[in-house]
Amino acid sequence: MKMLFSAAALLLAAVLPLGSAQAESVDRNAMLNIAYGNRPGTLDPYLTTNNATSDVDRHIFETLFTINAKFEPVPELVQRYSLSDDRKTYTFVLRDGIHFHDGQLLTADDVVASMNRWLAVSTQGKANLPGVQFTKVDDKTVSFTLPAPSLITLNVLADVKNIAAIMPKRIIDEANSSKKPVTELIGTGPYKLAEFKPGDYLHLTRYDQYQSRTEPASGLSGQKKANVKDIWFRYITDESTRLAGAMTGEYDLVFQLPKDNIDTLNSAPDLSLFQPQSGGSLITYLFNKHQGPFADVKLRQAFNLALDVHQTLLAGYSDPRFFKEDPSLGFPDQVDWYSEAGKPFWNQHKLDEARALVKASGYKGEEVVIIATKEYAELYNLAIVAQQVLKQIGVKSRLDVYDWPTVLQRRQDPKNFDLCALEFSMRQVLHQYPFLDSRAKFPGLSDSPEIDNVLDQIKQAPSLKAAKPLVDKLNTLSWQYLPVIVLGRTTPDAVAIKSNVKGYQDLIGPVLWNVSVTKL
Repeated sequence: MKMLFSAAALLLAAVLPLGSAQAESVDRNAMLNIAYGNRPGTLDPYLTTNNATSDVDRHIFETLFTINAKFEPVPELVQRYSLSDDRKTYTFVLRDGIHFHDGQLLTADDVVASMNRWLAVSTQGKANLPGVQFTKVDDKTVSFTLPAPSLITLNVLADVKNIAAIMPKRIIDEANSSKKPVTELIGTGPYKLAEFKPGDYLHLTRYDQYQSRTEPASGLSGQKKANVKDIWFRYITDESTRLAGAMTGEYDLVFQLPKDNIDTLNSAPDLSLFQPQSGGSLITYLFNKHQGPFADVKLRQAFNLALDVHQTLLAGYSDPRFFKEDPSLGFPDQVDWYSEAGKPFWNQHKLDEARALVKASGYKGEEVVIIATKEYAELYNLAIVAQQVLKQIGVKSRLDVYDWPTVLQRRQDPKNFDLCALEFSMRQVLHQYPFLDSRAKFPGLSDSPEIDNVLDQIKQAPSLKAAKPLVDKLNTLSWQYLPVIVLGRTTPDAVAIKSNVKGYQDLIGPVLWNVSVTKL
């Protein structure tokens, strides 16, 4: 028998999933309830690279450039741009009709004020664009001139952790005048801040006047749709409570799942585990190189000599599925930045040689202070391992444990710590790791003219191919000076997601625009 279908029936069949009796529709008034493990110490995007800040701020603020799914810098608030023949002067023309959350039209004055403050106070601005100042050309155009050509300029402007957020000039002026962090968070992004109760929750709500780019969504770039009305970040520091909330469906998304028990979620109804395909973090021990016992490079080298990387990472992350052992500052899929040049210095586990080096150093029996928080369970475990390793090589230590905001605060003063375990999210270029460059003034205070010089040489190279031998040299110098010890990298954390939440993506953190909640 010949079967005839109407156009309406064909259309209905096209939009219905197989086996579904009726189409799902997007609930524009939906709320995303998120269980998040760590509390931000500040929401000022210029002052921190911490995930707890950037994961929220990327939904509030926009930048001149951002990155696509290939980690390439592409325009966001910029409509078009040009670079002078000497490769030193950039000129940016802004997009038309962009308004801040307070209704004010975006102009060049806002960009100049925002970028000049970011250049002055952020680790990325100070280290990677020294001497740069933005200037206004006209109401829609800004420019700046580099002291020398740089391969990484647009990557730095597109930084996803030390976000070069564009804010109204009046807010920047207030922050500059008071010399305090920005507290009024007003951007141009798809969501605006509704309420923040430190330590408890943060509430974002849709910005209905948002003007999206029209290119297809890719990474953090392109079209952004605020498909849910409200987003609540609930700060749940106890990981067992987050796990229980995922199992019961109390939360729509659950981050920082406990690795020991993550397999129990496979049997939970109406729940799936999202595994990001790229990203992750460098796993490191950060030293205070400014003062205290580890200001002596020989003691840093002794600690490195003693480490058994596999056992250390297993103690921290419990299962090899959650980490990769690797000495490189770059990630393997970052072909231009990956290097194994530091491998001879890594994972040596030579206790006798380490003890001899302790004796040859200037160590006089002082107590090493290891600073840690239980809010990051893996890093707390690594801190305990550090204490055990130090004991094995004859170095005294104590473990100071605080909540995460207090760790961030105390870490700013080199008198407060000697060692801590830290993760550094994957960055587009090596220059964006603030522990390398002395000019970044990152906690621990690196001071290696040789490393600074190689970083500059990479920036000034005519091409990435020409820079590759310098990347090898940088990795070798890093292992000799030891601003940090790179143990390896994390595999990106899985996220528990309820079955009616669609379109979630992750690129060095959650991408919550273009996410929708469906209803039948």
